Amino acid sequence: MSASEWAEAEEPRRRRAPWGVIALVLLTGLALIRNGSGEFDVGPPQPASAAAADTRATPGDPAVKGPAPLPYAVPNQVRIPAIQVDAPVMPVGLDADGWVGAPPPEDPNLAGWFTGAVAPGEKGTAIVVGHVDNQQGPAVFYGLGALKKGNRVEVGRQDGKTAVFEIYGIEVFEKDDFPGDRVYASKGAPELRVITCGGGFTKQNGYEGNVVAFARLVEVR
Repeated sequence: MSASEWAEAEEPRRRRAPWGVIALVLLTGLALIRNGSGEFDVGPPQPASAAAADTRATPGDPAVKGPAPLPYAVPNQVRIPAIQVDAPVMPVGLDADGWVGAPPPEDPNLAGWFTGAVAPGEKGTAIVVGHVDNQQGPAVFYGLGALKKGNRVEVGRQDGKTAVFEIYGIEVFEKDDFPGDRVYASKGAPELRVITCGGGFTKQNGYEGNVVAFARLVEVR
């Protein structure tokens, strides 16, 4: 990534609006990744109902207590061993229509970090997005819906540290009824959401939902 791109990633850190304001922007219309082709014999895996996040758990519970939050650092790599993901990360913001941007669809192995939220490992909820597919076939987060509770997401950071998150829920939500407050709001501890398209698909409207992996920080390397 060029120096100018890193500078752009750093800039939202200095001018970031309060999270509540950003959440309202996202809630006005969340589509995230709207141009998956979906035209394959077998669609991407979808989360099992048993994998839904337990909303009763809080960071104060002994069972979910993790390491201390990390300082800010730009993420540069995401790895999800359970689904063979190992991809570079680029910064993304809101597009001209107010939707969360996505990496260029031409590169199937590229994820995006939403600069309007915290960096992975900081206190709060970090957001990483990626395409489920493109015109050539499956893309970086095609297998996201197959993840299970306990699987891990490793995020490499520009400061040389790796923030390791453990998944505690994986769900698919309709785009027209997306629970933005539940997905994006800070839980008072370092958390991560990994998001791609999912649910039903039509040629006219694309994917009808978003697959969301809920994860919390459990280790720093």
